[in-house]
Amino acid sequence: MANLSIYDPFGTRLNKVFNSLFWNHPALAGDQDDIKGLQLKLDVSEDDKSYSVRADLPGVKKEDIRVSVDGNQVTISAEVKSSREETKDKNLIYSERYEGKVYRSFTLDSSVDESKSQAKYADGVLELTLPKKTDNGTSKQLSIQ
Repeated sequence: MANLSIYDPFGTRLNKVFNSLFWNHPALAGDQDDIKGLQLKLDVSEDDKSYSVRADLPGVKKEDIRVSVDGNQVTISAEVKSSREETKDKNLIYSERYEGKVYRSFTLDSSVDESKSQAKYADGVLELTLPKKTDNGTSKQLSIQ
């Protein structure tokens, strides 16, 4: 009674075929390692004066990364090009390639001062420093009619 197992009448191979038919996108089909390579994971923190953003973009070239700031909306996009090959005795046994874009957009509580914003990319991590915009005396009193 201690050796219970789950019976799968269709088997794992048929499940992979079924998933590839209905989820025919590189991010949804295949191994978990493939899915991890396509996600853009973020850490966002703030203090009184600025926001700090860390985005994981392993294997992406600096030239393929785009960051745009519009008010309080931040958009990060990158062109992903990856290839992986496994060979045995110079006969190609396994080859896998992916090319595409990853995209992430988010809204912050305060507007960002685009002119003072900074971006740094090293070791697969994009770091953004986004100073908050100070609106000294720009508030407007509305008249009630």
